[in-house]
Amino acid sequence: MSAEGSKHQKGSKQQDLAEIVELIELLFFAYRDFISDPDEILGKYGFGRAHHRVIHFVGRHPGIRVAELLDILRITKQSLGRVLKELIDTGYVLQQEGETDRRRRLLSLTDKGCDLHRELMSPQIDRIKSAIMRSGAGVNGVHRDMLFQLIDVDDREHVNRLLEQAVPHCDKTGEG
Repeated sequence: MSAEGSKHQKGSKQQDLAEIVELIELLFFAYRDFISDPDEILGKYGFGRAHHRVIHFVGRHPGIRVAELLDILRITKQSLGRVLKELIDTGYVLQQEGETDRRRRLLSLTDKGCDLHRELMSPQIDRIKSAIMRSGAGVNGVHRDMLFQLIDVDDREHVNRLLEQAVPHCDKTGEG
């Protein structure tokens, strides 16, 4: 390879690295702004981001087992227990025993929880719709694929299953 070809390749690699680092920074800014509206809403209720994650996944997966929620959130039982107790005590989440196995604890949102779920999702839906429209790509375009590829390889099948089973919006019955 000529010295000029080597320089071009090195310059290209540096440019690629610079663009990747820029994407990382954009992800930080995008996440900051994406979560800012829900953070403000949560503050009115005295809740934080951990509450938001529980409300989100219980809302999208009515009847989810506590064990499955722990697996999704990758937090300790103790951390989830504190947040879950607060959401149950304040009437946002309902916890029931499983029909076939009474040791299983199944979670769903109450009407109050569904209202909060919708309130939290609304500005995020608007932000995503607007970004997709302005970028000119479709919902299932390159954005979705790139985000999916950021998920650990070992977890992609699990995440794909969760996405396929999720209800489009909060629905306590799980019937969409």
